[in-house]
Amino acid sequence: MAIATKEQILKVLRSFNPWWTTGSVHQDFTKKYRRFAYHEAMKRLDRTDLRRTVVLTGTRRVGKTTIQYQMIDTLLRRGIQPQRIVFISMDHPMLKLSGFNDILECYHENVWAGQDCYYFFDEVQYASDWDKWMKTIYDTQPETQMIATGSASPALIKGSTESGAGRWSVIQVPTLSFYEYCALTGVAVPELGPEIRPTAFSHMSQQERTGVMLKLGAVQNHFNRYLQVGGFPELALASNDRLAQQIMREDVVDKVLKRDLPSLYNIRSATELERIFLYLCNVSSDIVSFAAIAKELDGVTRPTVENYIKYLESANLIYLSYPVELGGQKILKAQPKIYIADAAIRNAVLMDEDVLTDPIELGKMVETAVYKHVAAFYYQRATRVGYYRGGKKGKEIDVVVDYPSVKNILIEVKYREQAPIPNDSAICELCGEASAAIVVTKRADDYGVHNAPNGKELIRIPAFAFLYLLGNAERHGYRGRE
Repeated sequence: MAIATKEQILKVLRSFNPWWTTGSVHQDFTKKYRRFAYHEAMKRLDRTDLRRTVVLTGTRRVGKTTIQYQMIDTLLRRGIQPQRIVFISMDHPMLKLSGFNDILECYHENVWAGQDCYYFFDEVQYASDWDKWMKTIYDTQPETQMIATGSASPALIKGSTESGAGRWSVIQVPTLSFYEYCALTGVAVPELGPEIRPTAFSHMSQQERTGVMLKLGAVQNHFNRYLQVGGFPELALASNDRLAQQIMREDVVDKVLKRDLPSLYNIRSATELERIFLYLCNVSSDIVSFAAIAKELDGVTRPTVENYIKYLESANLIYLSYPVELGGQKILKAQPKIYIADAAIRNAVLMDEDVLTDPIELGKMVETAVYKHVAAFYYQRATRVGYYRGGKKGKEIDVVVDYPSVKNILIEVKYREQAPIPNDSAICELCGEASAAIVVTKRADDYGVHNAPNGKELIRIPAFAFLYLLGNAERHGYRGRE
């Protein structure tokens, strides 16, 4: 006897697809700010010369499902027949226990008889043999488009490599950028042109820089809250920050650590996974040794540490930053820096109410935010985003954007009241090897250029302005695509 009947499946599908009767997506989704990932997904979907299955990946509550509903809204406004679009949540208990074949048969037998349709699969990795089914659909239904989401990046990327080679485009959906947070929460900022980006500060006069900073005064007061809870759309809009952090612990962290990852990777001890994640929250932005973690967490082996860190990366809960070679100088042993994927996750886990008054903790939060913005949003043409540590004294540069054919960009985070840059610092010594060298500062009046001994200029820019201007540049890149 089947676990779910076709009638039961159809009832669930109807609840997820109200536009079959109303003709429209619920306004709660359509009114929300449309993120960069939405525009990127629509760009891929609209390509007529190269058909691609669009796969959105990111951690829980980051907004993947909202992006799908916004894409559905766009298709409906373009005149696509409502019954031709189906949203299927593979995370729903009824659908999770049903076969792909039963779900699709139910849809086509009762709603849309044709094969030229739009499938929106949510949390697709929970379906058995999902990658093979998507390959079959791609190969046998040439007029069908598929848009899928998932919280386990390696599973999706592996599927795209094995079953979807040449067929899938995987788009990362990170937590909100500071620019997106301000747009979502309605912070009013004067218009900034596409040329206003961090690297442009070196070509401006100090008067022009001051003009930009005055325009950005409106966002400065929102920066601390962004660091605390602002990375997740629903929580950014919450009126109670303490409750928002509790929801994050329960729904973003606990469900991933206690349910999602154990079910995907057959993890025997969720407790060990939690211990490792808690340890990483404490050392976010630090260079870590797997052996040291295993020694610190008594009873956990090094292979377990390595595997579990890979699983946490797969769930988009952490970033791993590896060394990048600069100036022909050899790098030290390739131990990664670990960053929690969003400073808000770290705060929710550690439950430290004093993070905004602790200079060390605040510095970790800001460096985490800087790395996330650079790695996840704005330098997609780079071969990688890592860090530098080398030379005789093991000097360090926090973030290095490694481009394949042009000089790198160097970024040093100095989030403190007084942020001097010594002449013998790594960023001063190596800025001649870079196309741009940026020092991210704290104070709103700490901006301009710093002259290095080699004659090169380093850009100084406050963290809130640096992050916001990255988003401004990205926004202008999407103008005209809507």
